[in-house]
Amino acid sequence: MLACASARSSSRCCQGTAADGGTPSASLLTKLSGSLNLSKADAERTFDTITNTILDCLKGDDSVKIAGFGTYKVAKRKARVGRNPRTGEQIQIGASQKVKFLPAKALKEVFNK
Repeated sequence: MLACASARSSSRCCQGTAADGGTPSASLLTKLSGSLNLSKADAERTFDTITNTILDCLKGDDSVKIAGFGTYKVAKRKARVGRNPRTGEQIQIGASQKVKFLPAKALKEVFNK
């Protein structure tokens, strides 16, 4: 189950994206189309719909919880002062955001038997 929640209130052959960074790999689409009994084109549209839904939730500052898998959420980092390791000069590091993934207990147990 995929749930978008407001933040305010296994093998190598199945990598999620191809080298171009835009489309799911052929083997992932083959497995998805086989398990859902869909054509590869329909499987790709399904995959795109799911990933776009997750991205829309994250862009809206929501967390995304997938039961038994984990939670995606946006972490915000404040602007801060850092140091250039070569010169020791102080530099200003701007505020940024990144996506964090917190695996569910069930997912952790799969890999830590």
